[in-house]
Amino acid sequence: MKRFERLERIRRMDPYEDASEIYRLASAYEFPWDFARAMELALYRTYAVPSIGRLLAETAEFTDRPQKRYDDTALLLDAVVEHGFGSEQGRTAIRRINQMHRSYDITNDDMRYVLCTFVVIPKRWIDAFGWRRMSRHETIASAVHYRTLGRHMGIKYIPGTYEEFEACLDAYEEANFAWDEGARRVSDATLDLMTSWYPRPLAPLLRTGTLALLDEPLLRAFRYAPPSAAVRATVHRAVWLRGRAVRLMPPRRAPHHARQNREIKGYPNGYRLAELGTRPTPGVRGCPVRHIDTSAVE
Repeated sequence: MKRFERLERIRRMDPYEDASEIYRLASAYEFPWDFARAMELALYRTYAVPSIGRLLAETAEFTDRPQKRYDDTALLLDAVVEHGFGSEQGRTAIRRINQMHRSYDITNDDMRYVLCTFVVIPKRWIDAFGWRRMSRHETIASAVHYRTLGRHMGIKYIPGTYEEFEACLDAYEEANFAWDEGARRVSDATLDLMTSWYPRPLAPLLRTGTLALLDEPLLRAFRYAPPSAAVRATVHRAVWLRGRAVRLMPPRRAPHHARQNREIKGYPNGYRLAELGTRPTPGVRGCPVRHIDTSAVE
C-alpha cells in the first residue's frame, strides 16, 4: 500500500453516507496517535467552562479517580467508532453515556459545546501537527459522525457543518471561559495523570510541554503562567517534526483503537462496556448535584 492510497480510497467514498467508516479509517489508520492526543485536549479544554469544570470537581471523578475516568471516556466513545452506531457494542456504549449524563444537572448548551470539541479540536491538531492535513471528506465525515452521536444523546440544535461546529465552539468559549477553583483542581489532576504515564523524573518537563500546547484563553481561564515563547516554539516544533517522521513511514495496515492505547491502564484483565463509567446514587458523594428536568439532553 502506498502512503496516500487510503486517502484516495476515502475520497472515493461519500462523506455523508459513509461518514462513520471514513471517520474510522481516519482515526484508526491514518491518525490514531493524533486523534488520541486531540481528544485528550478536546475534553481537557471543556473544564475551562465553569459549569462543566465545577460539576466534574463536585463528582470527584477526575480528582479522585482520574485514570478510570480517562479510560472509561475513551473506551465508550471509541466503541461507537470501532463497531458502529447500529452494533450491539455501539448501542451499549451510547446507553452508558446517556445513563451517566442523565444523573447530573447538565445543560443542552454545555452538551453541545462538548460535542463541538470532538469535531473541531482533532482537525485543528491534525492540520497543525499531523503527517498531512485532514481532507475535506474527512472533515465532513467527522461532523456527520458526531452530529449522529449527538442525536443519539438527545442533544438539541446541533450544528450541521464543520464550519458551524467551529463557530459554535469559538463563540461558546469566548462567552464562557472563566476561572473556577474546582475546574482548576480538575485541570491539575488531569495534568498529573498525563505526566504519570511516563518516568517520574520527566514529570516537570512533560507538564511544561503540555502547557506549551495550550492556547492563551485556556491558560488564562486556569490561571497558569504561560510558558516562554522559546519553550512554546520548541514544543510545537517537536510535535510537528513527529508528524514529518510519520509521513516517511509505511502506511498502517492494522487499525489502532483507543482500547490499544498505552495510556489505558485501568483494565489489565479486560472490561465490559456495560460496566464502564459512573453510577451515581442520589444522596451519595458520587452524585452531589441536584437533579433537574434533563429532557433536552436525554
